[in-house]
Amino acid sequence: RPICPDGRPTMLTKFESKSARVKGLAFHPVRPWICASLHNGVIQLWDYRVGTVIDRFEEHEGPVRGVDFHLTEPLIVSGGDDYKIKVWDYKLRRCLFTLLGHLDYIRTVQFHPNASQFPWILSASDDQTLRLWDFQKRTCLSVLTGHNHYVMCAAFHPAEDLIVSASLDQTVRVWDTSGLRKKQSGEPAGPPPDPSLKGARAVGAAAALNVQAELFGTNDVVVKYVLEGHDRGVNWAAFHPTLPLLASAADDRQVKLWRMSETKAWEVDTLRGHANNVSCCLFHPKHDLVVSNSEDRSIRVWDVSKRVGVQTFRREGDRFWILAAHRSQNLLAAGHDSGMIVFKLERERPAAARGPGDKLYYVRGRELFCHDYAQATAGTSGVDIPIATIRRVGQQAQTDGIGSAPRFLTYNQHNPTEGNVIVCSEVDGGAYELITFSLSDASGSVTDGKRGACMGPAVFLGKNRFAVLDRHQRQVVVKNLNNETTKRVQSPVPNVDALLDGGASGRVLLRADDRVVLFEVQSRRVLGEIAAPKIKSAVWSPDGSKVALLCKYGVVIADRQLEQMCSISDTVRIKSGAWDVSPTGGTASELFIYTTLHHVKYCLPSGDTGTIRTLDQPLYAQRVVKDQMFCLDREARAKVISIDTTEARFKLALALKRYGQVMHMVRHSRLCGRAIVAYLQKKGFPEVALHFVREPKTRFRLALACGNIEAAMECAFTLEQQQEAEGSSKGNVWGELGSEALRQGNHQVVEMSYQRTKDFDRLSFLYLLTGDTEKLRKMLKISNMRQDIMGRYHNALLLGDAAERVKVLEESGNMPLAYISAKLHNLEEDAERIKIAIETNGGSVEGLLEKVPVGSKKGGCLLQPPTPIVRSDNWPTLPVQKTTLEDLEAAEATEQNGEDGYHHEETPVEDAEDTGDKNWEDDAFEEGMGGDGDDDLGFDDDGDGGWGDDLDLGDDFGIEPAKKPVDEMADLTKMSEDATFKMPTAGRPPAACWVENSSHAADHIAAGAASSAMQLLNRQIAASDFSVLKSSMIGSYIGSMMSMPGVPGSGSLSVPLLRNDVEGHPGAESLPRTSLKMKNLVTGIRSGYRFFQGGKFNDSKNAFSSVLADIPLVVADNRNEANEMKEMLEICREYITAVRIRGAMAENATNPSRSTELCAYFTHCNLQPTHLLLALRSAMGTAFKHKNYIVAASFARRLLELPDMSSQRNADLKVKATKVLQKSEQMARNEHTLNYNENATFAIDCKDFVPIYAGDNSLKCSYCGSVYSDENMKGKVCLTCNFCVVGVDTIGLVAGS
Repeated sequence: RPICPDGRPTMLTKFESKSARVKGLAFHPVRPWICASLHNGVIQLWDYRVGTVIDRFEEHEGPVRGVDFHLTEPLIVSGGDDYKIKVWDYKLRRCLFTLLGHLDYIRTVQFHPNASQFPWILSASDDQTLRLWDFQKRTCLSVLTGHNHYVMCAAFHPAEDLIVSASLDQTVRVWDTSGLRKKQSGEPAGPPPDPSLKGARAVGAAAALNVQAELFGTNDVVVKYVLEGHDRGVNWAAFHPTLPLLASAADDRQVKLWRMSETKAWEVDTLRGHANNVSCCLFHPKHDLVVSNSEDRSIRVWDVSKRVGVQTFRREGDRFWILAAHRSQNLLAAGHDSGMIVFKLERERPAAARGPGDKLYYVRGRELFCHDYAQATAGTSGVDIPIATIRRVGQQAQTDGIGSAPRFLTYNQHNPTEGNVIVCSEVDGGAYELITFSLSDASGSVTDGKRGACMGPAVFLGKNRFAVLDRHQRQVVVKNLNNETTKRVQSPVPNVDALLDGGASGRVLLRADDRVVLFEVQSRRVLGEIAAPKIKSAVWSPDGSKVALLCKYGVVIADRQLEQMCSISDTVRIKSGAWDVSPTGGTASELFIYTTLHHVKYCLPSGDTGTIRTLDQPLYAQRVVKDQMFCLDREARAKVISIDTTEARFKLALALKRYGQVMHMVRHSRLCGRAIVAYLQKKGFPEVALHFVREPKTRFRLALACGNIEAAMECAFTLEQQQEAEGSSKGNVWGELGSEALRQGNHQVVEMSYQRTKDFDRLSFLYLLTGDTEKLRKMLKISNMRQDIMGRYHNALLLGDAAERVKVLEESGNMPLAYISAKLHNLEEDAERIKIAIETNGGSVEGLLEKVPVGSKKGGCLLQPPTPIVRSDNWPTLPVQKTTLEDLEAAEATEQNGEDGYHHEETPVEDAEDTGDKNWEDDAFEEGMGGDGDDDLGFDDDGDGGWGDDLDLGDDFGIEPAKKPVDEMADLTKMSEDATFKMPTAGRPPAACWVENSSHAADHIAAGAASSAMQLLNRQIAASDFSVLKSSMIGSYIGSMMSMPGVPGSGSLSVPLLRNDVEGHPGAESLPRTSLKMKNLVTGIRSGYRFFQGGKFNDSKNAFSSVLADIPLVVADNRNEANEMKEMLEICREYITAVRIRGAMAENATNPSRSTELCAYFTHCNLQPTHLLLALRSAMGTAFKHKNYIVAASFARRLLELPDMSSQRNADLKVKATKVLQKSEQMARNEHTLNYNENATFAIDCKDFVPIYAGDNSLKCSYCGSVYSDENMKGKVCLTCNFCVVGVDTIGLVAGS
């Protein structure tokens, strides 16, 4: 890590990479990306915020010295030692075109700052020229000649028509491009053409001018100044962004400043200090500084106004070559021999502290302000009151922008009579200044000048004393308000590097390594200790009961004794945080709001977290009141933003058991979404979700979860009507309801469920258990009507009706059994009749009764229905009073009693939001609580209950014919109203947890929930043909369980395999282990590559198709794996398309035009360089054979540009390609008309294999991304992946759980 000498602050490194020597750097204007061009020919695109490589571009041969981003379009320009300028599209991840013209190494390239109006590229080269290119027309606009040695750099002025260039001829030249601008925009420029030149003379003069322009440059761009003053070659020159200043860096180890006027330019000063060649220099975009780096392994910062060096950063062993500055942020980057670093010169967090009441004290520039929130008006957060000017101390503090600004600010909360503020900075290793002022007239009587040395922030211990950390001995030094030392206390722990507020008088937090110690200074006791990595600050709640420790990547909340309450982690840096101080609502000191780089989030002491909103720029939270967050931006400007904390307040009310407040929010807030429902179920409050969920299926599940049979029945009727309308089965809903009612002993609901599902066997058994013999006899009649032999026999057996059993056996042809049954039950007449029937048919009854032991215990006896112990409507249950969350009326009564005063909390913003809900809330809740209370639970909805035909017994049974159809089941449908019972919470099997904890199809398959897995795949990637995924799904299901043999005589045990049980059993948070991993996908990809290389295209296609089918069932362990899976998805799509095009080429071998087109499309598939080489070789041969010389030349050029062509094994191919190129350039015609434009960007239609250009209508597969131009493909299965539907807009592949 670069260090700063003489105790000065270290470089604030935000990102560091390791690579080959970095020669060119460019920041993306908006995204957190930086592009680095390397000496080994590779261009890397980095995300410096997360430290990962986004992409690599590797088509240059030799070092790449210049690179730049387009301001608005997804373009990168690069120039290298291969004399080529390449323009890349980083979204398409390929080179769009190459500009040829320079005759030597290209040093720098740059897009015009106003590239939307002027599509220009500026390049500087060792051929002693600068060139201006039009990248839209792909032509050279102007050649700038004048330098007589290598041109090391060239740059546009940010706002004016100027170019600066630096050369090894020891000069800096400033060029005027206004003539070219006027020429390109159509304005008259230069002298008019000579009217005397006509005809051939005019043509000859024009040709001569073109030759002259190529050799000596044009007069469109003219030299305005030539700056001479360096003693050796100049390596770099740069414009000031706003002032008429120039900076130049040269091999004479000097940095020179130049000033320009309309007519001349002159040297202002020389900055000396580097010990070797100065490689690069630039003006800081926000401060009056020049930054330069050198081959002496240092970066130096110079004060432009004082013209002296103010800071030096050194790096051991690496020479620096290039510098870059971000356009809008305070970021710099430097490239060196072994990589690059992205860094800042100072921190941008404003120094601020909460004061008494509604006041905030902060520093802007060198001024201390008091911001009064109490005086806020519409559109403003309050009024700024200036208090004092902070003096500059030490040499370093005389220059802004290098870390001399105040870093910490502490306000004395213990002194109610006057204001005391300590401002700390990192100048000279750490310093503080004590400022005292009157609270009544803040700017009237200010006392300052009390200064001293310290390490980190200072802390007030009481009304008239404060503590600082001695940076040499690491002691806690206690001082009074006269800045006199009163006590020195040795730290109880070593390596203390900062003091933080202790939350109460006499207490202080000591930060040491990755822990914090709560220390009482007076008694020198350690009161508590907590571990937290990379702690930055501590924020105490208004009542002092809790503290939030802000870490670099997390928040730890503890109580006042430093006992941890919860800990959360984040993937991006935490910037600031503040506790809610709302006077009503019960959220004060319970809700913590914190900000990251781009989000506002919340955290509760229970550990619940969530995201509230996004941010365009980082903000630093200072105060939270209701739905407003007061904050400071990086310029220390006070702002107020609106936030919606409804979700946080809802979770907090649940955690604190404020059920009246919970139900108020259920009725008056917009709480919805699966996340809230899942949260309520996870926390054991499904009855809350039941109040606001209206979707019948979800509501049915919730009602079952909380044992609410009435609500479940209501939903079951609704679902039944929907399923009848759709023509689907209705048994599953009533079956689940019956199972839950059986668990609660509500046999009348069980009876109705069995009736709805026509589950006759269970219904008969239920009547047997309840002792309802009359209904059991009716079940016998029903089974007789249905001609159900087994049903009749079972019902007769349950009734103890021996004659009926004999009759059933006789009618079913079981004569021997009928005879035995009749004899055993002394039915002699029936036995005699059956005996005659048996003998008539040639049988005999002799010996039949010998097989039945009569008169012994093993002998048969007549079974009679058991007498029930209790005859009642339902089985006896213990009455359980409804909880507040179940009983809405009770909750409303509690709410009206004014619990927590929550109903007074609504802000005008919330009122405005609620007005849209007034029209439906009351009606919805009446429906949800059974407002339609007269719903008949019988089976009269369809007139005859659905069973009327079975019960139409007619005259055959001697029953009087009815005047109208009689429902024999009418007596079975009576239900009691006292079915109130709440079952205790039961445990859940692992498979049920897996489905709830994950939204990944693989986890649902592992749990055996194939239907929900297929629904997920259909919603996420529009999968429809699951036969392709069958083997992968079965493998995921089988691989999630392990069978373990049990004790002898018992079955095997199925043991779930978990993937998150490393640190112990996860309980309800468990997730299954899946059989498919990333390594399976990598193996499949490699197999596809190997088959493709060997020309086994069908095998290659099968390998890539197999990977496509496996990807949806692979669970990524982290974000990198998820990104790799999406890259593999693109690889499979490209290679399958390539193989299909290859097959089409074979089919169209006799059609020269079509085969050439297909060869061309084949080369535009995103293949590996070695495979692209084979594709280009084949396409070049096919096009040349069919005499399509223009495209053959194009293929030959692309082939020669590939990096692999420089290897010895491709020497023969290189010679052949060169000959084809020469021959094609001579012929320069296509024999056939081709539907192919090599200069345009296009996608390939995966059905017809034709190009689809930008702007053309097309459809996409939501999974693999295959593109189709045929509108008829909408709703059909994709031809690439073979299982997803084309033209459906979905969320796409979900890689993680």
